[in-house]
Amino acid sequence: MKLISFLLVSALVLGCKTPKAGNGADSVSMEEASVAANGAAVPIASTLGAGDLVEVRVFQETDLSGPFRVSVEGTIDYPLCGKVNVSKMTSSQAADAITTCLKNGFFKAPNVTVLIREYNSKKVFVFGEVQKPGTFPFEESMNIIQAVTLAGGFTRQAAKNSINVTRQLGGTEKKIRVPVEDIGIGREKNFLLQPGDIVFVPESIF
Repeated sequence: MKLISFLLVSALVLGCKTPKAGNGADSVSMEEASVAANGAAVPIASTLGAGDLVEVRVFQETDLSGPFRVSVEGTIDYPLCGKVNVSKMTSSQAADAITTCLKNGFFKAPNVTVLIREYNSKKVFVFGEVQKPGTFPFEESMNIIQAVTLAGGFTRQAAKNSINVTRQLGGTEKKIRVPVEDIGIGREKNFLLQPGDIVFVPESIF
């Protein structure tokens, strides 16, 4: 009897030390994910890549202003400058690169602005219990409500408060549980997505 009692107590102690489901190494909270994103030196969502469309504006220089598509090499073909590398640059960094080129024998103090019109190099993925699962272009400040809307909205079987967002954080794939139904009624803050996020809407068991 003493041996049985000892084994039962040991099992209870070990059970108390067992991590709760969903809090393992592959899961983080929405707050932890937001802190990690805000701590990045240059948010990946703000950088340029192949296929993106930018609009360059040079003050009082209409011939140098207009839309430019980023090539697969990460460059744009820009007047007077030829191929300008803008890969992994922010819009302000791209403007600086063009300004530097134009200052090199063309203009004394050009006023250059770069606006990002399309983020074709970055995607988000929405699967599971939505009307139109698929891949969608990432947009600046895109949130999870927008992503679900692009996917046609939920099906009747969707577990709206159990959505998982899979994201690369610190070189490791993490899962973030996002209660979209609570967000929709204002009970929780909206959740901003990042390029490459995979949104999975599970089926409700009820």
